[in-house]
Amino acid sequence: MTKTYNDVLAVVSQSGPTVTFFDAVTYDRLGEAVVPHEPHELHFDAARRRLYCTVTYRSGYYHANSGRARELVVLDPDERRVTDVVDLAPEWAPHGIALDPSGELLWVSVEGASDGEDGALVALDAESLRPVRRVDVGAPGPHWFTLTPDGTRAYTANKEAPFVSVVDVGSGALVDRIGVPGSEGIAVSRDGSQVYVAAPKGDFGGGPVRDAGVRVVDTATGTVVRTLPTEGVVFPVHVTSTGLLLAGELRMTAGGSALGGQEPGVLHVYDGDFRERARLDVGAFPLTITSSPDGRYGYVAAVSSSTVTVVDLEAGAAVATLEVGRSGEPGAHGLAYVPSA
Repeated sequence: MTKTYNDVLAVVSQSGPTVTFFDAVTYDRLGEAVVPHEPHELHFDAARRRLYCTVTYRSGYYHANSGRARELVVLDPDERRVTDVVDLAPEWAPHGIALDPSGELLWVSVEGASDGEDGALVALDAESLRPVRRVDVGAPGPHWFTLTPDGTRAYTANKEAPFVSVVDVGSGALVDRIGVPGSEGIAVSRDGSQVYVAAPKGDFGGGPVRDAGVRVVDTATGTVVRTLPTEGVVFPVHVTSTGLLLAGELRMTAGGSALGGQEPGVLHVYDGDFRERARLDVGAFPLTITSSPDGRYGYVAAVSSSTVTVVDLEAGAAVATLEVGRSGEPGAHGLAYVPSA
């Protein structure tokens, strides 16, 4: 008898600290792997069938933590277990992860290094996971970043700097600074002609946010050509295989925790001409977005409610809500879609 295995959705719980695995068809919980505190992002390496997870802080979150971590965790997504923990020292606070188009280099953003160096992108040999290159981005605290489809340039969103850094990953040169107020999520279009930047950075006071939305950058000129406005600050942005732009907006009220009073967030779905095709309620504090390889489904991880909202992007409707971690505790963050072996 032949057994059919479905695709899997992997989700980080920061407070777990775990990576939870869900069947991407039935949404059944398949199991979880315990990882070091405090996991953030995930990335799936299809060639090696590895799942990478960055561990960013010892506890807490950005600007409210007990110390910066320095580990990259490697998991087997089929056996749902940790297979290795790579110490990235002297680098600290690793966050974003991406494989270059060749699949030979695994890039990781770091907030800085213990020897006093500023934030950077660090390239690891994807086979051995040993560092082979460090590219300074000219700013402290880079978090998310994106690589162009040809792998020649990287764009980093910098919380603490009024610009997006543009680096030539081959030469290691910082080639441009694009004026954007402290930024959060970042993504690139399928053809590499545009970069989408969530800005300004998160402010948890609960008041109105000035000029919030998604900046559209023309990569040929290095200029912001338009803004897709939102009422609240946007954190995650993502581009699907079909070219849809997904953006997660926070809804906040004054008070609550150090992260403000978080209400259910909003997912904006834009087509290639920036027409808004759908606007949907999702969990509180949407922090990460990914999508299925065919572009049919979107997944929105919300850290305050610790849920993942599954969205049918063709229908423009939410079809499921996945509970991550322990009930009542915040934590849902990094996401990775893992096709069946």
